[in-house]
Amino acid sequence: MPEGRLVRIDDTSLHVVTRGDGPIPLIVLHGGPGLDHHEFDDYLDPLGDRCTLHLVDMRHQGASARDTDPRTWTLERMAQDVQMLALAMDLGPYAVLGHSYGSFVTLQHAIDHPGVPLASIVSCGVPASSFMERQTELIAAMEPAEVREKVQAALAREAAVSTVEDLWDLLVDEMPVFFADPLDPRIADYVARTARTILSPEVLAQAASADFALDLTDRLAEIPHRVLVLGGRHDRVCPVEGSEATAAGIPGAELVIFERSGHMPFVEETEAYLDAVRAFLSR
Repeated sequence: MPEGRLVRIDDTSLHVVTRGDGPIPLIVLHGGPGLDHHEFDDYLDPLGDRCTLHLVDMRHQGASARDTDPRTWTLERMAQDVQMLALAMDLGPYAVLGHSYGSFVTLQHAIDHPGVPLASIVSCGVPASSFMERQTELIAAMEPAEVREKVQAALAREAAVSTVEDLWDLLVDEMPVFFADPLDPRIADYVARTARTILSPEVLAQAASADFALDLTDRLAEIPHRVLVLGGRHDRVCPVEGSEATAAGIPGAELVIFERSGHMPFVEETEAYLDAVRAFLSR
C-alpha cells in the first residue's frame, strides 16, 4: 500500500505524502516531468521540525489519478493545481518548494497567485527553457568519455521513450549528468533509494517534444512575496546562470549557490541545502 493519500481537486486527484509536524505547510513539487515524490526520498524529512511537508505527485504522475486529458498537462494547469490542493487540504498560509521542472511550476504559481503563498523556493530551476540550451556544451565537457557517451546516447532517445521500463533505464543512464562529479559514489545509492518511483513516460514525452518551450523571464518582477533561489554551481541540466537570472528578476529574492553541487544539491550537499531552506523559512 503506497504511503500517502489522494486529494480531489477539480478534474482529478493528486497523491500527497505528508511528513513532519512543523508550523509551516510546505508543498513540495518534484521534477521531470514524469517523475514523482520519490525523487526526494527522505532527504527533506529533517525539515519536519520547521515544516509540515506535503510531497505531491503532480497531475497524471506518480500515484496521482491517471484520468486527465493530455491537453491539461501544462505548466499553467499544474500551477493551478497547487492552489486548488492547498484549498482542498485547508492548509491556510503555505509555502512551495519546487525542484527542476517543479521550479517552473513554483514560479508559475507565484506569478498566477501573487501574494498567496507565504514564500516560494526555486530549487535548481531556470526562468526560461532557453537557459537549458547549454546542456549540450556542458555534457560534451564531461569526463570520463565512456560516461559522457552513455549520457549523450540516453538523452538522444528521451523523446522516444514510451514504456516505464524504458524510462527507468533512461534515467539510470542519465544519472551521472545530474551530479557535479559523474563518478560520485552516491549515484548508485540515490538510484536504489528512488527505485520505487512511479514513472509517467507519456508526460515526459509530451514535455520533450520539439515545441516544448517555457519563458517566465518577463513576469518574474510580478512576484511580490519572499523567494529563495537555490542552484548548483556545476549544474549541467539547469545551468547556474538560470538560477542567477531568476534571483535577479524577482524583487528581493535571495540566492544560494552550492559550490560542490550539480543538479542535486539536496543529495550532494544535504546539510547545507537543509540549512538554507530552514533559515529562509525561519525568517
